[in-house]
Amino acid sequence: MLKIAIVGCGFMGRMHANVYSSLPNAELVAVADRRCGQADDFRSAFGIPGYDSLDALLSSENIDAVDICLPTFLHKEATLQAARAGKHVFCEKPMALTLDEADEMIVACEDAGVRLMIGHCIRFWPEYAYLKNVAQEGTLGKLLSVNLTRYGEFPHWSSENWLADEQKSGGGALDMHIHDTDFALYLLGDPKRIASFGSIDERGVGQIFTTMDFGGSIAHLEGGWNLPGKTPFRMSFRAIFERGAAIMECGPLTIYADGAEPVQPAFEKMTAETGGNISDLGGYFHELKYFLDKLESGEPFEITTPQTSRRSLEVALEEIRQVKSR
Repeated sequence: MLKIAIVGCGFMGRMHANVYSSLPNAELVAVADRRCGQADDFRSAFGIPGYDSLDALLSSENIDAVDICLPTFLHKEATLQAARAGKHVFCEKPMALTLDEADEMIVACEDAGVRLMIGHCIRFWPEYAYLKNVAQEGTLGKLLSVNLTRYGEFPHWSSENWLADEQKSGGGALDMHIHDTDFALYLLGDPKRIASFGSIDERGVGQIFTTMDFGGSIAHLEGGWNLPGKTPFRMSFRAIFERGAAIMECGPLTIYADGAEPVQPAFEKMTAETGGNISDLGGYFHELKYFLDKLESGEPFEITTPQTSRRSLEVALEEIRQVKSR
């Protein structure tokens, strides 16, 4: 049983807390948030102590790992604090705002002998993981192209509206679009060429269109959060292979293979102890289970590593640079 503490009691902290409550090898023992009301909320919901700072938590609780669900501009410092205290670190994406910050996080954890994993949940999302397996196994032949789409209304629910400050969040391209940037690299490797276009407002790059050339395979990525209020969130993909397609657009994932009837794979649904359908947590459940299982076994991370997360940050920053330079 691994003892976990969460720092940051917002939307993502709640998602992670629900997951830990359903994992047999995890015990959520404490939370920290400088907003007392948020920590109090968790204290009553999960029956655990709450603190007003990570320092106070680390000095008071015996824990194995810290789960960082703070705004992006606070990721580096919280990671360094946890590493200095000898705690393993799970940190939400994006890894950091700059490559220098990402490097500091990697070095700090290596020097302290603790593990670091960044929460690129799409690599673990059941439908996307299925697509990765189809491409890897070659059952439909070579992957020729993939369209990855992610958009919705501006996330106005962030505390003190920090997502609207590009200096704190990196804008829509870094906070939201990086999901698809990361998955494209996971699916196809390192691109030979990148071309990015988009729109910029006071919150940074709000809408982005990127084409990546992988030398025989093409990925086209569309993402943004500058849509009108009440626009529903959407994530989808369309992957075209030599002998078929895998499509998740406005409906469940469907596999179309030449000469065969369309197939819709079934994905297991589980219920968390705290209520709600665990399938709503999707990749959050699978990524945190993976993190804990690897900590217990001592095996290296393979699906995602600090280095792959740094590379995804590097590519996303290049996309932003291209949009701003046009």
